[in-house]
Amino acid sequence: MFKLRTIFLTTCLGTLPMAGMAGMAGDDEDQFVDSNLLGIFYHELGHAVIDLMQLPVFGQEEDAADVFSILLVNEFFDEETATALAYDAALGFLGEAAAVANDEPAYWDVHGLDEQRFYNLVCLFYGANPNEREDFAEAFELPEYRGDSCPEEFDLAYDSWSAVLDEMGKNGGGQTIGYRTPESDNEVAGFVHDIIAPEVSALNEQLQFPQSLEVRIEECGEANAFYDPESIAITICEEFVPHLQEMAAY
Repeated sequence: MFKLRTIFLTTCLGTLPMAGMAGMAGDDEDQFVDSNLLGIFYHELGHAVIDLMQLPVFGQEEDAADVFSILLVNEFFDEETATALAYDAALGFLGEAAAVANDEPAYWDVHGLDEQRFYNLVCLFYGANPNEREDFAEAFELPEYRGDSCPEEFDLAYDSWSAVLDEMGKNGGGQTIGYRTPESDNEVAGFVHDIIAPEVSALNEQLQFPQSLEVRIEECGEANAFYDPESIAITICEEFVPHLQEMAAY
């Protein structure tokens, strides 16, 4: 589906404790932030694709966007890089769960519980290549009875999304993703720019959209990211960087 790419990530599989990210520092912390920013961006891109391609969604759209994100990681990167990204994204869900461990579960939220999103990610990524990713599943203690169904779960996800992405790849008259340079002249904005801008360029080499989509990096007053169907824009909030850095310390 995609041309495989490699980005500079150091695979840390098996070096971090399952309960959280205590002990993460230096390059490992930077990698964790980088990986989760990409995962967040791909999740919001999933919302954009659903909207712009007018796709039917059977179930929660947030779940579909999660699936889209891990599918891109699996298809877009070589095995080592994809594993590093998936590992850090899974740790991100564990970190979010740890951050609200003392709160009442938000059963009303449009997102699934972080623990559920964690296991869904682990299952899908493992199911995409179970022969090579057994260590990945074992590191996150994926139950065997769930692991047995993961290849079928991935095949269903792949079949659901691959035709859409193939169509977007063949649509020679389509629009590309526009990118708005951050207005903020600070280190955090520059950090997010260095992660997201190359991804926009890489995606533009492979996918086209029925309408022009814009990606923005802005101060939002909260750690958030969202797709706005009215402006047809994805916003990545600068506040996500310190949020992810704090999460790495849990």
